Order: sequence, then C-alpha cells, then structure tokens
Amino acid sequence: MKKRFFKTLARLNKKLLPSYSKKRLDLAKASTFQKAIIGWKLWVTKRALD
Repeated sequence: MKKRFFKTLARLNKKLLPSYSKKRLDLAKASTFQKAIIGWKLWVTKRALD
C-alpha cells in the first residue's frame, strides 16, 4: 500500500512539477525553492522504487 502511494505521488510530480533536467538547470545557480523541488522529487522517487 505504501509503495503504491509513492508511485502515484511520483506520477503526479511528473505531471505537475517542472523538469529542471530538461531545462538544463545548473544546480549551483538554482534558487532555494528549485532545490526544494528537486529534493522532493528525489525523495519521492526513491521511496517509489524501494
């Protein structure tokens, strides 16, 4: 049940949140908000794969 929740959340993230890798964002120049989004997406993706 927990894994299914994170898989669904990952799909929502993919549709709703911006993809900074496609925009070629430099992490050194990213704002705090952009870094927070990247961290959130990474955390959710990690949980969905476990």
